[in-house]
Amino acid sequence: MSVPAESAPLKHTPLYDLHCALGARMVAFAGYEMPVQYQSGIIAEHLHTRAKAGLFDVSHMGQIRLRGAAAARALEALVPGDLQGLAPRHMRYTLLLDEAGGILDDLIATRVEDGLMLVVNAARKEADLAHIKAHLDRAVAVEPRFERALLALQGPEAAAILARLAGGLANGIERMAFMSAADATIAGAPCFVTRSGYTGEDGFELSIAAADAARVAEALLKEPEVAPIGLGARDTLRLEAGLCLYGHDIDQTTTPVEAGLSWTIARRRRAEGGFPGAATLLRQLIEGPSRKRVGIRPDGRAPARGRRGGCRRACGSGLR
Repeated sequence: MSVPAESAPLKHTPLYDLHCALGARMVAFAGYEMPVQYQSGIIAEHLHTRAKAGLFDVSHMGQIRLRGAAAARALEALVPGDLQGLAPRHMRYTLLLDEAGGILDDLIATRVEDGLMLVVNAARKEADLAHIKAHLDRAVAVEPRFERALLALQGPEAAAILARLAGGLANGIERMAFMSAADATIAGAPCFVTRSGYTGEDGFELSIAAADAARVAEALLKEPEVAPIGLGARDTLRLEAGLCLYGHDIDQTTTPVEAGLSWTIARRRRAEGGFPGAATLLRQLIEGPSRKRVGIRPDGRAPARGRRGGCRRACGSGLR
């Protein structure tokens, strides 16, 4: 007999004990027990990230490795992005689509030496893995790496902090371009580093073996500019930056054109087609969609908050 999802035990990331030691308020999210905020509160954490640097645990998100020379070409059958034109050690935001052009998930794809590295949303990672396995060319090996930790160091001081811990400019951390990747050793641990994030700030994401995660996080938190940040401020930061949240601003009932994400449909892909929902999306690009996601600027100091029902999607409140 299967255990109902609502009664299944919550999973823990490799940083669970550290969150508890730091006094985090833990909540259930996407099957994990995650820190929503620490003792300073969401507003203080939001402002600290904007001014200095915040450290986020995003290990609940799914990391998937695609191995094989045909990986980029094969994944293009599922997304509208130009992955074959992606330079080595560079990355791209793209979307998994269904046959009607609806968004199954948004994700980041990074071109690595033997294929692609993907980062997908926590609540969708099992479904995404099954979808990719079912539709990808058999010449491409699909390797879930859900056991790995993922840390995000975000804020204007992030590059200088990481350069100090990674040995400075010799490692090229400060010279990394936005949406590029490199290998680095931080606090003695090998890390796959990308200059990316989901806060609207400059920053980095660090993919690390689970056994090394706490050591790296503790080293970062010893830096005077760094504070731990929970999922609450992560949500307010991405909302302030106008970044979409799957399940709220976008979902399977939304196309990229309706979501204001037409820029994810690459020029070559528009000319060649060959991705799910191509006919629908190309028609929407020409004729315009019947509805479209727009931003709303609040009047006054009160933050925009989601409510149950349609307004929740319009406001974009939630957790990624």
